[in-house]
Amino acid sequence: MKKKPLIILTGPTAVGKTKASIGLAKAVDGEIISADSMQVYRHMDIGSAKIKPEEMEGIPHHLIDVLEPDDEFHVVKFQQLAKKAMREIWERGHIPIVTGGTGFYIQALLYDIDFDENEKEDACRKELEAYAREHGAEALHEKLALVDPASAEMIHPNNIKRVIRALEFYEQTGKRISEHNETQRQRESPYAFAYFVLTDDRAHLYERINRRVDQMIEEGLVNEVQALKDKGYTKQLVSMQGLGYKEILDYLDGNCTLEEAIYTIKRDTRHFAKRQLTWFKRERDVIWINKQSFGYEAEQILDEMLSKLPWKAEEK
Repeated sequence: MKKKPLIILTGPTAVGKTKASIGLAKAVDGEIISADSMQVYRHMDIGSAKIKPEEMEGIPHHLIDVLEPDDEFHVVKFQQLAKKAMREIWERGHIPIVTGGTGFYIQALLYDIDFDENEKEDACRKELEAYAREHGAEALHEKLALVDPASAEMIHPNNIKRVIRALEFYEQTGKRISEHNETQRQRESPYAFAYFVLTDDRAHLYERINRRVDQMIEEGLVNEVQALKDKGYTKQLVSMQGLGYKEILDYLDGNCTLEEAIYTIKRDTRHFAKRQLTWFKRERDVIWINKQSFGYEAEQILDEMLSKLPWKAEEK
């Protein structure tokens, strides 16, 4: 069977993926699937830098605003939802374009990785959750660093769910999940794909991140987080641990000033962008698109991406 077409357009936060994805979708008759762990939630628009309806320019978007902030969302659920969206897009004769910065989700979808997911909340998981509540995220992360240093390096201590998953996998199988995932990464993709990573000069990217955070504050991030808090969404939720949300919650709870919260968001977002780039550098089959090399000209960047599509190469 001929492999179905798939485009990945990713890169660090604030690099300009949203705008580039619209141009690409128009050029190839595509529809966009969000690979973002925050934009999937309703009521979380400003802090997640969610695309606005008028910015979509008529391009269908999937996996945006499909869950409530207290709904469970993880890589296996992402795979299920994204695969369903892809099937529907192909049926319409269009091309799916997976856009977003969550490299783990992209890898899982692109190579159809099997996580041997056990959805049951067994004693091991509950024990680890209790340990995290009692001793904190850092202590839990230290447990992981002892048995699986490679996973500990890639998973942020605040991502308690993924830390627990890695520890749980080790407890259940005696194997490191990092080694399991590395084996899975060697799988051949079932798709005819192009995997673009949009990047930029670091100083320019960091400047864009700082400006974006200032813009989020101007657009009403504090009011957005206050509204979520009023609905009963607390810092214990995975969604409320997202960048921008936990820091503003700290401010609203009186734990820091607004200036301190803004400083922390900017700093941690820059660190996050650096980790994203580290992740993409480890990936194979990546086509790097450095915006600076094209003089930041959107048309030139688009032409470069179009020239690299595998089915375009076949036509030649």
